[in-house]
Amino acid sequence: MSSSPPPLLTGELDRLLAFAAGARRDDGGFGYLAADGSLDPTKPRETYVTARMTHVFSLAVLLGRPGAADLAAHGVAALTGPFRDDAHGGWPASPDGDDTKAAYVHAFVVLAGASAAAAGVPGGAALLAEALSVWDEHFWDDAAGMAVEEWDAAWTTCADYRGVNANMHGVEAALSAADALEDALDDASRADELRRRALRVVERVVHGEARSRDWRLPEHFDAAWTVLPEYNADCPSDPFRPYGVTVGHQLEWSRLALHTRAALGPAAPEWLLADAAALYAAAVDRGWRADGHDGFVYTLDWSDRPVVAARMHWVLAEAVGAAAVLARVTGDPRYDADLRRWDEHATLFRDDATGSWHHELTPEGQVGTTTWSGKPDAYHVAQALLLPRLPVRGSVAAGVRAALAGDQARS
Repeated sequence: MSSSPPPLLTGELDRLLAFAAGARRDDGGFGYLAADGSLDPTKPRETYVTARMTHVFSLAVLLGRPGAADLAAHGVAALTGPFRDDAHGGWPASPDGDDTKAAYVHAFVVLAGASAAAAGVPGGAALLAEALSVWDEHFWDDAAGMAVEEWDAAWTTCADYRGVNANMHGVEAALSAADALEDALDDASRADELRRRALRVVERVVHGEARSRDWRLPEHFDAAWTVLPEYNADCPSDPFRPYGVTVGHQLEWSRLALHTRAALGPAAPEWLLADAAALYAAAVDRGWRADGHDGFVYTLDWSDRPVVAARMHWVLAEAVGAAAVLARVTGDPRYDADLRRWDEHATLFRDDATGSWHHELTPEGQVGTTTWSGKPDAYHVAQALLLPRLPVRGSVAAGVRAALAGDQARS
């Protein structure tokens, strides 16, 4: 592997990592950053934030960034220490008072373990093994080919709700774990199993639910996997379970379909590329300037009308990632044109004073706080900065490793 990562880096990524380093907490893990980059003392530590930050700093370790190894190790130590539930196993939503056991949270713990293992962070492989064991035992429903959503602290009661958001990050986690298991831990059999699971989820969600609704992806289901189209109609701007069609998730699923295709190689079904392109096109055609202002709206109703028009930074970051991966895979110049368009629009989100992005803007381009206040973590932006520079692999970490080895081949 090359020891010269600078071709992958921009000053913006370095500034983002410096900003993110301020989230380190002496009592373990990473805290919630306010808009100015200071730790917000009113916010509890959240396990998904610590897991995401551990993932980001593990990628930075692969890139050879100074100080990243210590920060990634700090995250792993938190996830294997104070954030873990010693009594019942698994990870509560927060070690500071929320003992819910959520698939969304555990998917990010798997991702953190996978990236840490890929980067050789001490304890990363053990964290990955434990997180996968918990996922297998409590979340993966093999009959449905999907993950259940949420349990109580003692794993005695499973919620009736089923969600696509957690399953989306479950796909990301499975593909990342597969790459780490195969490349760093030499377990090809387990890696293949996880990739098959990821394909099952993508097939049900994208090739099934989204395709059958003309690329309007439902997010919310009951325990029998029946769609709940009016779920959270009275709370449409929920940060994790918003009402209607979530534009950014359609972009994210488009990209993940292509990561799944890359992970499967010649065995990948042809529909993965076609569906990824169609889902991306629907998100762009319906979500961009849906209210007459530049930018992606947060959500649409089932007739493609804006519901929550706020502009979320993560949605634009996922547009960057999806366009970059589609451009790499297809060679079609329209995706490069989109990538330039999204990058230009990102100037509104960039906060040069801190090195991060504003997490929410109004339709007119002012900083907003309807759904998000502050700048909790660096996950979406870090990946958006990296993906245009990487070959397409199952995971971002594997893409970084391939790029550092000099492999920029189209996938």
